[in-house]
Amino acid sequence: MLKMLVTFSFLLLSIPGLTTASEIKISDVVAALETPFKAETRRSEQIYDFSANFFQESLIASIGRTQRGEGTVRFKFDAATAQGEAPAAKFFWEYRKPSVQEIISDGLTMWVYMPENRQVIESDLRQINVQQGENPVTFLSGLGNLSRDFSIHWGAPEKVESGDYRLLLKPLKASQLIQQIDVVVSKKAVNRWLKKHKTGDIFPLLSTLVTDANGNRTAIEFRDVRVNLQLKDGIFSFERPEGVELVDPAEQMSF
Repeated sequence: MLKMLVTFSFLLLSIPGLTTASEIKISDVVAALETPFKAETRRSEQIYDFSANFFQESLIASIGRTQRGEGTVRFKFDAATAQGEAPAAKFFWEYRKPSVQEIISDGLTMWVYMPENRQVIESDLRQINVQQGENPVTFLSGLGNLSRDFSIHWGAPEKVESGDYRLLLKPLKASQLIQQIDVVVSKKAVNRWLKKHKTGDIFPLLSTLVTDANGNRTAIEFRDVRVNLQLKDGIFSFERPEGVELVDPAEQMSF
């Protein structure tokens, strides 16, 4: 049985600031978060790939158990395939703790690989989204369309201790996996948007806290984020090693 830390949620961090949340419109915070990932944003102001270290803490509500993990993540956003469509996203989550695990997607297929078990789960991302609604695993893929997929409100409090902004996102369509997401948005990114209406050089998403319908909570914090590295497509494909079993996702995986 694969041991998975994959009930995803996304992000939490900081930077001191000049203004209070009440002086900032929520639309400006949302714009600073979404704009770098929109298909129509000028290429020079897009974030089209990034890498980061991540730190994850998951609470399993039914048993009151907390599990911690960490590793590295790489994301790449390809050009949109149709007007108004979000860029397709490819990703590679590489866990070092609590056990070695890889979650890889080329934008169509997702592989969850646990080397110690000699098993890999291969899933169609479109089927996951249709069957389960908004999905923590693929949340980052839709950063340019948050206003389309979620109702967005100020969090409580509107600012975290560091001065960064907190938003509360609730999916507009029923989801098995996401009841709400608390998102922390970089104050630096918001200030840059307010002053110059420019984006692309500051990664705006600092942390997320995902809560599901059962009360399970997963927080992920990104650190040491680097953007626009010209990541190669080969990173986001998976070649099954000899002796590794291909497992049916319907039997083995639930997020």
